[in-house]
Amino acid sequence: MKLLKDKVMAEGIVLGNQVLKVDSFLNHQMDPVLMKEMGAEFARRFAGEGITKVLTIESSGIAPAIMTALELNVPMIFARKHQSLTLKDNIFVEKVYSFTKRETNEITVSKKFLRADDRVLIVDDFLANGEAAFGLARIVEKAGAAIAGIGIVIEKSFQPGARLLTEAGYRVESLVRIASLEDGAVAFVEDAPIHSCD
Repeated sequence: MKLLKDKVMAEGIVLGNQVLKVDSFLNHQMDPVLMKEMGAEFARRFAGEGITKVLTIESSGIAPAIMTALELNVPMIFARKHQSLTLKDNIFVEKVYSFTKRETNEITVSKKFLRADDRVLIVDDFLANGEAAFGLARIVEKAGAAIAGIGIVIEKSFQPGARLLTEAGYRVESLVRIASLEDGAVAFVEDAPIHSCD
């Protein structure tokens, strides 16, 4: 996705060989025009999949997920990372390790928002080792629902997440795929085939 690549090149900050900081447009301050375009692109890629819900994890996945849900005209659910007084019972719970934050969170989703007849699109901001996506997938599967696919804003292709998810049978669509962050520079995976479990 050229618009997103251009934004990464203009505003992304490389912190070492494994971390890309994009807080000026994706996960602190957000660019609403970019979010809208990303939502439209995810909706285009997953058109015809019969998606009934979009699922993400708080907080950085919420903006691209809500824009995707808007384009698909379906509800968006976000898994909570923090305990809520109003969300204690009748919930799905999974543990998820964050590569960037180096911590494990318990994520929760109310059982009333996921049903066995749902077809769910998982959307997240980054894909490194696949922990968040796998955690969300386990929640969907606990509900007996189907996973239509996993949409990722920025995939770090030099880490194993996309490969592991694909090998597990999930369709993964990433808007931008980064081959390397070596020497303080972003190198994109160019003209590479899109991940598919087909």
